[in-house]
Amino acid sequence: MLSQEITIVNRLGLHARAAAQLVRMANEYPCDINLDKDGQISNAKSVMEVLMLGATSGTSLKISANGEKEDEALKAIIELFEARFNELE
Repeated sequence: MLSQEITIVNRLGLHARAAAQLVRMANEYPCDINLDKDGQISNAKSVMEVLMLGATSGTSLKISANGEKEDEALKAIIELFEARFNELE
């Protein structure tokens, strides 16, 4: 299992559009991918679970991937967060 801490840097946090992008990307990989916000763990392949985190700008998340292609999945998801979900700000 691989994991990494990341801080949400886009202005709107994990709102519906960003959550949908994350879930779409997570579902491209066969491994389990979870987000941990202060002990609240959500499946990154479920829009409802991602939205239930209520993760706003500045929130720290631990992203973990476990299984086949976990390294590729974690790298891609971190890049999505760092790219601010490709939003114009």
